[in-house]
Amino acid sequence: MRPRGSGTTKTGSRPKAAVHHPVFARFYARLSVAAEPALGVHRDELLAGLAGRVIEIGAGNGLNFAHYPSTVSEVVAIEPERSLRQLAVTAALRSDVPVDVVPGVAEALPVKSEAFDAAVVSLVLCSVRDVPRALAEIRRVLRPGGELRFFEHGKGGGRVMVRGQRVLDRTVWPLLFGGCHVSRHTVGAIREAGYELGPYRRLLVPEKGPRMPSSYCVLGTARRPDAESAEGAGS
Repeated sequence: MRPRGSGTTKTGSRPKAAVHHPVFARFYARLSVAAEPALGVHRDELLAGLAGRVIEIGAGNGLNFAHYPSTVSEVVAIEPERSLRQLAVTAALRSDVPVDVVPGVAEALPVKSEAFDAAVVSLVLCSVRDVPRALAEIRRVLRPGGELRFFEHGKGGGRVMVRGQRVLDRTVWPLLFGGCHVSRHTVGAIREAGYELGPYRRLLVPEKGPRMPSSYCVLGTARRPDAESAEGAGS
């Protein structure tokens, strides 16, 4: 989908896609659709109550689009992988809210500062190359007091599972799954990036059955401090 003149980019031109994993993209598209009966309820919880302009980072094939409430005036969906972005454009055409699908990476978002009321990351921080930089970029594009919604998988389970996650991250997992890592600590990274953490809960996906290295998830909210809070923190 072409931009609708919303003034979202810094320079007026779209950056080239920086990620291309066509084999993984096809696998992910099929797997995510198959998992949607289990994940749909979590998407509803993730996006409930959002309003105004929203940026979604790592939109994948656009499965979140159908879950945005009508109070959202616009979604700017960033997706770096070309094949997934094409699927996201198709999903955007079916969405009940306006969605603009844009190429770009989390570490260098092609949008203006303080332009969004909320940001959404959904199973994406596991695969970004530089998590602190990505979270700093998200904070930049949020208005003061803007909200970050997150649904991510990461470090979890007992000592054996955590040890196994670390080994997988250093070996085959990122190679097989498009740069994904299974031992990242989402909540700690968000806190260290200067956000004010809101409610969050840990959950297993799938809820029943064998535990996979990617089963340990967290779903919650955080916010960019408003101007008064930021000034107080620096005094």
